[in-house]
Amino acid sequence: MSRAEQPSSRADRLSDRTDQPSRRSLLAAAVVAAVAGGAAPATAAAPATAEAAGPAAAPDAVPARPVDHHSWTTYTDWRSGAGVGTRAVAGVRPGLVLATPAGTTDHTDPHTGTTAAWEYATWTSPVHRLAVPATEAIASWNASTPAGTWLQIELKAAYSDGTDTPWYVMGRWASGDQDIKRTSVDDQTDGRSTVWTDTLAVDDAATGPRLTSYRLRLTLYRRPGTKLTPTVWRVGATGSDVPDRFTVPASVPGLAQELVVPRYSQEIHAGQYPEYDNGGEAWCSPTSSQMIIEYWGGRLTPGQLAWVDPAYADPQVCHAARYTFDHQYKGCGNWPFNAAYAATFKDLQGVVTRLTSLTDLETLIAAGIPAITSQSFLKEELTGAGYGTSGHLMTVIGFTADGDVIANDPASPSNEAVRRVYRRREFENIWLRTKRHNASGKVASGTGGVCYLYFPARPSPLQRRALAAVGVR
Repeated sequence: MSRAEQPSSRADRLSDRTDQPSRRSLLAAAVVAAVAGGAAPATAAAPATAEAAGPAAAPDAVPARPVDHHSWTTYTDWRSGAGVGTRAVAGVRPGLVLATPAGTTDHTDPHTGTTAAWEYATWTSPVHRLAVPATEAIASWNASTPAGTWLQIELKAAYSDGTDTPWYVMGRWASGDQDIKRTSVDDQTDGRSTVWTDTLAVDDAATGPRLTSYRLRLTLYRRPGTKLTPTVWRVGATGSDVPDRFTVPASVPGLAQELVVPRYSQEIHAGQYPEYDNGGEAWCSPTSSQMIIEYWGGRLTPGQLAWVDPAYADPQVCHAARYTFDHQYKGCGNWPFNAAYAATFKDLQGVVTRLTSLTDLETLIAAGIPAITSQSFLKEELTGAGYGTSGHLMTVIGFTADGDVIANDPASPSNEAVRRVYRRREFENIWLRTKRHNASGKVASGTGGVCYLYFPARPSPLQRRALAAVGVR
């Protein structure tokens, strides 16, 4: 996302909703016990230090978690859905493929005007009842789409009054860009909820209904007459009803550990590739994604990077921008598109979720899992940043002995300057709040703890426990 206060940014579009009285009911923040100890992945350097995490809060002090992330990933999961022309595939990494087409349809790409025929098959998930009635839902998925294939993800939710939303398109996606232009879909609403790029939100959470359950529908497409197929390994959604607040409760430091993560600056790409939003401040999301992808050992080949101008440093960042670009949003900040891009690398998966405190991040760091956080703030709200932003992604890689946040902040003038230490209290507040005042003094939105998590397709036991502790399985 862009660091600038721009009318076209997702943050400002979300702030249109937060100018209403209240988007969310008041819930207390959840605190999850940190996982003691830590381990970096085999492809990463060992952490600098590892101290025992803080103790869990007393049971009667831990309220219900205001976030519910659920994914379908196993062979049994894929078999549990209703497929028309799809088939569940067993193996080390179970998935869903197009087996026998359910039919053929014409699709006109709105960004190229090209109409083409496609064979298709569908899979509809079982109903997932949300543990917390939600005001927002964000879908994410992991898939492979060979040339000549693509997929669509839709979400249909039930309201607390017993009625349903329409089937909302949450993304039309391909890992490449030769067949369709990956895109979100604007102007989807039923008068009570609306899709804002990648987020389904109840229009007025103060008085309107909540989302109590949902189903997801995948449609897999391929060129007629071929045996090609997308393969989907993970699909899910995060439903949340995060407390409506300008400030958040402070967590207690419980970990001192730093992971060794590659450092890339988005700013050295300013002016590059205007067709992908012109580099620089617009590339925080793909730059952050590329840092963590490489932490886990993901590498691009010279052939994959051959399209990049050889005069440009860090061509892999340019590649990440191209392959996360949302042609409707006209930017690289689509949250699920970044997670899906990460999962195109071998043995890596990604999800978009919300976390509830810095204790959650400590839990992940202790297990060797860095995280990408989304936040908005004024220059004076984050000491040492040197900028203000209506929406920015950065990579959290650890914590100091005092509990302050160690971040690889791509909004830095050089790769060498990317590592930053931000004050714990300031960072926690700007990341977890749902309301803020922008540079004009108007009430605008905060992300309420949005986070991208990238981790191995086969996590270690320690990593599994850490992910489960923050609600990801």
